[in-house]
Amino acid sequence: MADTARTHHDIVGRDQYPIVGRGRDQYDPYGYQVSNRDYSKSRQIAKAATAVTAGGSLLVLSSLTLVGTVIALTVATPLLVIFSPILVPALITVALLITGFLSSGGFGIAAITVFSWIYKYATGEHPQGSDRLDSARMKLGSKAQDLKDRAQYYGQQHTGGEHDRDRTGRTTQHTTT
Repeated sequence: MADTARTHHDIVGRDQYPIVGRGRDQYDPYGYQVSNRDYSKSRQIAKAATAVTAGGSLLVLSSLTLVGTVIALTVATPLLVIFSPILVPALITVALLITGFLSSGGFGIAAITVFSWIYKYATGEHPQGSDRLDSARMKLGSKAQDLKDRAQYYGQQHTGGEHDRDRTGRTTQHTTT
């Protein structure tokens, strides 16, 4: 009983998995080692060999990729330098052409959409947003009428029309001398 009695410090103070190569499943929930699940040395060696093989093959593959990239850059750099007076303007031209075609297509689609909306509005189908347009048209019309009335009023006041209103609201008769 003395070898199984453990203090809280013994359980909490030690590493959770103290022996390298042993997994979580070799310990019970209380931290005691389970003796009936002992892994053999051959299984540990197989795990290590598999890890070394996989890691080594990936390392060789990455080094081959690096060497291939360096060789490709070594071959391609003089060609890019020689043909750069041709390639750079050609790439700029292709980029401008692609941008032009895409923008003209976008503007064309926008124009077709606008013409379709105007056609629906003119034929009385009331497309989406037509109520806002009608409201804005009414507001603009009322503001324009108000502006016209004010201009007419102030125009008569400054030109000396027959009857003008002074600041108190009374109408006065102007006489010219």
